[in-house]
Amino acid sequence: MKKIVIILSVVLFTLPANAQTALKKVYDENINPIEQINQAIVKAKTEGKFVICQVGGNWCPWCLRFADFITNDTTISRVIDENFVYIHVNYKPGKAEDEAKVQQAAALMKRLNHCGRFGFPVFVVLDYDGNVIHIQDSSFLEEGKGYNQEKVLRFLGNWTPKAVKP
Repeated sequence: MKKIVIILSVVLFTLPANAQTALKKVYDENINPIEQINQAIVKAKTEGKFVICQVGGNWCPWCLRFADFITNDTTISRVIDENFVYIHVNYKPGKAEDEAKVQQAAALMKRLNHCGRFGFPVFVVLDYDGNVIHIQDSSFLEEGKGYNQEKVLRFLGNWTPKAVKP
């Protein structure tokens, strides 16, 4: 009986702790990713910024970790806000439900120079005209079970409009 009480206590205390650490889903699975990118390019051009597409999905824990990381780090958030239109581009690499979704996923990968070859998340930097100017493999930004601030800031700093087109 004592063992059952201990096990139940551990389970009851563990569940709320895990629920509090659940990461916010940031990918909108209902929008057309090509249209999302085109709208971001228009906005970026008017603001003198580049676009960063964080390609991945709510199915990807590393994608959600990165979104949480940049949201909670004010230094990184500031660099992003000052230099980029940052979007979360949903991509579902598995089998899609219908042919239209399969074609949409293929068109997305073609548009972003087949960035999925680097794994997820993957970051695609687009210039004012929507040209792919860099694809960043996220594994080079990782540290332990998260991301390294210095590496992320170096990546972002090297691809700002001012750094690329001084």
